[in-house]
Amino acid sequence: MTGSGHALPKGRQNTAKFAILALIGWLAACGRPAAEKAPEPLPSAPPLSEPAANGSPALAVPSSAPEKVDFQDVAMGTNVHFIAYSDAQVNSAQIRLAISQALAEMKRLESLLSEWRDDSEVGKINLSPEQWVTVGPETFTVISRALAEGKASGGAFDITFQAMSDVWKFGSAADAEPKLPSKAEIDRRRKLVDYRTVELDPQAIAVRIPRDHKLGLGGIAKGYIVDRAADILKRAGIVAFLVQAGGDLYGAGRKPDGSAWVSGIQDPRAAQGVFFATIELTDHAFSTAGDYARSYVIGKRRYHHIIDPHTGYPATASRSVTVWAEDATTADAVDDAVFILGPEAGLKLAEATPGVGVVIVDKNNKVWLSPRLQGKVHLTRQPSDGI
Repeated sequence: MTGSGHALPKGRQNTAKFAILALIGWLAACGRPAAEKAPEPLPSAPPLSEPAANGSPALAVPSSAPEKVDFQDVAMGTNVHFIAYSDAQVNSAQIRLAISQALAEMKRLESLLSEWRDDSEVGKINLSPEQWVTVGPETFTVISRALAEGKASGGAFDITFQAMSDVWKFGSAADAEPKLPSKAEIDRRRKLVDYRTVELDPQAIAVRIPRDHKLGLGGIAKGYIVDRAADILKRAGIVAFLVQAGGDLYGAGRKPDGSAWVSGIQDPRAAQGVFFATIELTDHAFSTAGDYARSYVIGKRRYHHIIDPHTGYPATASRSVTVWAEDATTADAVDDAVFILGPEAGLKLAEATPGVGVVIVDKNNKVWLSPRLQGKVHLTRQPSDGI
């Protein structure tokens, strides 16, 4: 799980798994889009369109060929990016309408799932410990799924980590001169982290947490919200599109030329925007957890926002983990768990999760690739070394 800010924050811009917003661009050599949690896109060609001044999705110059609709906005404290193509069944006006509906749904779900808003359903749970709190079906679904991921990962993924959210400070919450929290405070708060203490009542659609405990859905909610936005575009009949919220990305279909969408995987010890591999996406999601964006170094040791719930300290087994999955909810939840577990246990978790593949850069800078990604991931360089 992550430390301070790994959530759906209110009024924060750096609360995806990394502080720097990831945007989708075209791969310079072959015109394919790239996205990652932390880095800027790979070098891109001039955009075919820009968002209109009124905030509506803007269209590319009309032509007989499929038209590209490219729209960006902000939701969940991060950048949201849509790219879609028209075809014989769906025109660009229909795409614009579907994107507007998808964005509205993203913002609605944010209002339910954000732990940083007292008026959200998660906020109400956190404000009412030891009481049953009735929630809507979306919140109940996400919490239920998160608890299942916690069990599958042996507690490496744990939504009750929110109780420690202000112990470690990274990103915009970081001190001007970073300092380590005391071991006593870490140990005290860590006792409040245990996903097994969350109670669910399926009949009443209600949730209860113990005293002093808190929930934070930042490790899974963005993926869920991306999936719901993608569902709206699919129901509108759009077959070729990308949806990105911060670092969580879903790519549907193929580009008009028949090629797959391709995303770059950030080199965890290189400059922002330097990639060591690419990964193909066709009707799949992509998510990366890394120790490089929200972090600081003290005494030749890197401290970062992905905290191991079992120790209360930043996980040390990995430098980055990229997850490829059939849906963004799974990709979002699994990347942190694999990062914390490390390559051997993490690969076992990935192989035990249907449709999931992972790329791991471990603490020694070794690259591990799961069998499901053979032929889909292309290594372009060895990751850089460093602290």
